[in-house]
Amino acid sequence: MLKKYGTKFMKKHIHSQKHTKAISNRLSRISGHLNAIKRMVERDEDCSEILVQLSAVKAAVNNTAKAILKEHLAHCIIHAAKDDDLESLIALNKAIDMFMK
Repeated sequence: MLKKYGTKFMKKHIHSQKHTKAISNRLSRISGHLNAIKRMVERDEDCSEILVQLSAVKAAVNNTAKAILKEHLAHCIIHAAKDDDLESLIALNKAIDMFMK
């Protein structure tokens, strides 16, 4: 099945409900953490503590991205390679390049 992503049509990725829920939960925790940091800034709390908390959020975002990448490699890219889907492999390389900036 093809699905439109931006201006391109790509095969729709199918992920387990467990994986989707785990990623959604991680993102909810990150969002909550960012809201708590925003409140720290509004209360004019110590800058060094805010930076520590921002570092924790950054690590959480990176770990979430790593979980998504592992799932993508384990399922989506294997299928793309079997189907000779070069476009999906190119898209993965572009996504990794963007994430690593």
